[in-house]
Amino acid sequence: MKPTIIALSNQKGGVGKTTTCANLGIGLAQAGKKVLLVDCDPQGSLTISLGYSQPDNLPVTITDLIKKVIMDKPIQAGEGILHHAECVDLLPANIELSGMEASLVNVMSRETVLRQVLNEIGQQYDHILIDCMPSLGMLTVNALAAADGVLIPVQAQYLSAKGLEQLLYTVSKVRRQINPGLRIEGILLTMVDSRTNYAKEISSLIHDTYGDKIKIFHTDIPHSVRAAEISAEGKSIYAHDPKGKVAAAYRELTQEVIRNEKQRQKHKSDPIR
Repeated sequence: MKPTIIALSNQKGGVGKTTTCANLGIGLAQAGKKVLLVDCDPQGSLTISLGYSQPDNLPVTITDLIKKVIMDKPIQAGEGILHHAECVDLLPANIELSGMEASLVNVMSRETVLRQVLNEIGQQYDHILIDCMPSLGMLTVNALAAADGVLIPVQAQYLSAKGLEQLLYTVSKVRRQINPGLRIEGILLTMVDSRTNYAKEISSLIHDTYGDKIKIFHTDIPHSVRAAEISAEGKSIYAHDPKGKVAAAYRELTQEVIRNEKQRQKHKSDPIR
């Protein structure tokens, strides 16, 4: 079974990337999918948000598996993978990964090392979600090279929207040179305060600028204080505030991602007339 791999990427930090990775992943698990979340950020934000508050003390992380691929050593089944109470698996990261960014520069086939790691450990999953670091360096290029699609969370603010151009340029370069099958899964508006005209203006700006070329998710993720609290608790928004507006939005997003995938599969299987 080949999993669907989605990288969540935006070189701007603080746009809800990690929150989306965790809650979309757990949403997919609640829909019956087998899900692996991959932390590809040396800050270990995803690892911390799933309850591992001291990532630097973990015995095995993504860095160890990348080193094994570079040194041509086998990865054991389940090596480094942690199991979360809400039925997702996690490949964690910590500060050691920042050293790997520099090391990869001198490695043969350096852009596809993460793809090799996921080929070794990911075959039993339906979905693999990669939480990228807020930069367009070698680790993010590795994530884009490994992915089938890239989901782009964008905060409903002008500077966040403006930064999209550079990411889209990187995606098209990776598509041309390394991963021709890479698609843009969609742009996801996050931290939307629908009461303000400003948020509506940014939403209109993104739809007008990109709507013809790129899918923009129908679901917006609303701004919420409760959503900001969950990273300290090690659980999803569904467990923290199941009846709240953010949990409802992430459920809708999950269904949208599943529907899009079904449409793509149907399109692939339709005979050419």
